[in-house]
This record gives sequence, C-alpha cells and structure tokens, in this order.
Amino acid sequence: MILEVLDTRRKALKINLDENIYGTFAEIGAGQEVARNFFTAGAASGTIAKTMSAYDMTFSNEIYGSEESGRYVSKSRLEKMLNHEYALLGERLSGEAYKSRTFFSFADTVTTLNYNKSNDPHGWLGIKFQLTPEGPANEIIFHVRLLDSDASLQQNVLGILGVNLVFAAFYYHHDPKRMIESLADNLSVGSVEIDLISVKGSAFKDTDEILVNLYLIQKGFSSAGIFVPKEGVMQAKDLLYKKHVMILRTRFNQKVKPDFARFNHVVTQYKAYLQIHDNELITLAELTLNNLMSKAEDDDELLQRIAKRAREITEMGHSVIISNFNRHNKLAKYLSKCKPKSVGITTNIANLKHIFLSENYGANYTNELLAYISDLFSGNVKLLAYPFRDIKNKNVISTKNLEVSPEAKPLFDFLIQNKYILDIEDIHDLS
Repeated sequence: MILEVLDTRRKALKINLDENIYGTFAEIGAGQEVARNFFTAGAASGTIAKTMSAYDMTFSNEIYGSEESGRYVSKSRLEKMLNHEYALLGERLSGEAYKSRTFFSFADTVTTLNYNKSNDPHGWLGIKFQLTPEGPANEIIFHVRLLDSDASLQQNVLGILGVNLVFAAFYYHHDPKRMIESLADNLSVGSVEIDLISVKGSAFKDTDEILVNLYLIQKGFSSAGIFVPKEGVMQAKDLLYKKHVMILRTRFNQKVKPDFARFNHVVTQYKAYLQIHDNELITLAELTLNNLMSKAEDDDELLQRIAKRAREITEMGHSVIISNFNRHNKLAKYLSKCKPKSVGITTNIANLKHIFLSENYGANYTNELLAYISDLFSGNVKLLAYPFRDIKNKNVISTKNLEVSPEAKPLFDFLIQNKYILDIEDIHDLS
C-alpha cells in the first residue's frame, strides 16, 4: 500500500488547524527553522504558545542550567530544554481555555556548518507531548548528522525534520515503523543521517527501543546502533570519544554463540599491550548483519529476532553494536568518526587468509588491498587474530605461518612487524 506523503507546509498546517495541539518551540544553534515552518503555514496561533532561541550561553544557562561536560549540542542539553519548557506549560496555561489541549514542547540544539567548513554539523531534536488532555507525557528524541555542504541547506533540512517529528509524534506514534519512515519525508537522499532514536512514555509501552533503531538501519538512515546495559541506546561518539575500544565481531546468523570467555582473554591481552586502565576501555560485541537488512524489508519477524539476540547479549552485561558492516575496514571507518584513542578488532586467521590471498579477488587485487588496508589502519586500529588448528596436519596456524599471496607478502610482513596485526596468545582450546 502506497501511503500519501504530505509536504512540509501541509503537515504544519494540519497541526495548526488541530484545536487540541498546543505547545512551545525552543531552538538553539540554527535559527528558529522549525517554528518558521509553522508560522508560514498559517493559523500558527492555534498551535504555538511560545517560541524562543537562547543563543547566548549565559542566558541559556540561566534558563536551563549549565552543562558539566561543556557540550551544549548534547542529549543532556536537549532533555533539560524539553523538561523546562514542558513544565512551564503546565504551570502557566491552566483554566477552562486549556482543558481540551494536549500540550507539547519541541526543542533542538544544533551546530550547522561553520564558515571554514571545519566542524562536524550535527544536532539533537526532541518532543515531549501528551496524547490526551492532562494525560501523561511521552517523549521522542533523535540525533542527526547534517550532510549537506552548505549551512543554509542544513538549516532547511532541520526545519523539515522538526515538522516531521511533531507530525509523527501526534499522528504516527502508534506505528513505530511508519513514524521512523516519516522523519525523512520531503528530504533529499543523502542530506541527513539519523543514527539514534529514543522513545519513552505510555504511548510507546509496547515499543521495543532496539527494534525502532533497527528500522533506522533498515531504512538507510544509519549504518549502526549501539545499546548499553541499563542505559539503552547511546550515540556512538558519546560512548566512545577518547576511549580505547575493543570489538568482538560476531555475525547474527552464525551457528555458535559469541565466546565471551575467549573475548575476555583478548581484552586482557589488549589492555596489557597498550597499558590501558579499566575505566579507559569500552568493550562491545558487534552483531554484524552481513546485508541481511535487504531481506528484512517485508520481514518484521527477522528484525524481531535480531532485536532479541541483541537484548540477550545486553542482559549478559555486554554492550552491543548492531551493524551492516561485512568488512573490518567499514567498521574501522565508522569508529574513526567517534575519535577513540585506539581500536582493537578481533578476527580469525581464516579471515586474514581471505584478505591476503589474491585468488579471492579480481584483476585489481593490489589496488583493492591497498584501499582496504588504508581504510582499516588509518586510525589507531589493531587486528587481533585468533589462531586455529589445521584439522588435516594438526598444525596451529597463526600469522607466523599463514600462507599469503607473493604480491601481498611485503605488505603483510610490514603490518606484522609494526604490530598492526597481533596474534592472540595462549589460546588453549583450538578445536
């Protein structure tokens, strides 16, 4: 079934004409782009109680409090904005005129492209809203990366995103998949990346937060999602920035469960090698989908199984990254955006053998190999390779005796000698 997609103006007008929807807009960092769309649509007085932009940090701190982290484009700042503005609605708007109203507070805190084009344009958007008068509050928050190469285009994208969010909250909250899809309505492909969404409240009591974020990956809004025990979904950079990171790579459809005992052994070796303290290291079990998302378009059951597997791992006390990265270099490039201190990625000798044997590639093997290695090791990344026992001759295969193609041998030796690839030592169970 093809669903009608309303343009941005019609969405804003539909909300403005709904006599029950009433609230405030607080925007920091890119102008009042969302509120502007509601004003220009017409009949805005039916929806907007107040708009504001506290750009000066002193003003902003007086209203919302300071940020200990010093980061004002953050989830913490957004939540303070939403909570403050939503509380004011209840305090100031009472009496007969407001009894039929369902209140909302919309907020965003964003940094768009600077004059020198040297920053990372991104932001947090959220809405806190009622579905019934005097009813409980619900919340939707998401993080975006703005990808256009012009600040004015990014501001336009932000305005559309905000309208889409308000519309989705009131009209699609009952259908999480449609809610996610609608966030990109009227946006050009490649203009934005949505890499996290968080939902709270009675409207979402039956909504699986992992599943909602899987929709982001499925729809191409994001390439990965991170889930932390007791914390839930987290933005990658918030978790990994200036940390040492250790990744256990697993596949969703692999037959055996992840071996966390072995992984703990590798973590111990990695910490000793780099002299890392426990509080400096983040460990993640990656659940790579190997392009399964293309099969999940009409298969919600598959997505539910993926979400269940991720939940099982978090319940064991391990953080999980769900990704569509079938190759190590794709994972390394994704992690590099988070600016970690170092990254350790577990692999196995069979995988290394595949990489360094030309027969597995086409005529441009050397070019492909150089591009792959450049992507993989451009940051402070190390591959930690599990040895295995050859069934035929019972030999233990490690990097020391691995067969590689002659044209790849000098590069392979360079990576070994300079400790880009490390053997995992003292693994006793090689069956």
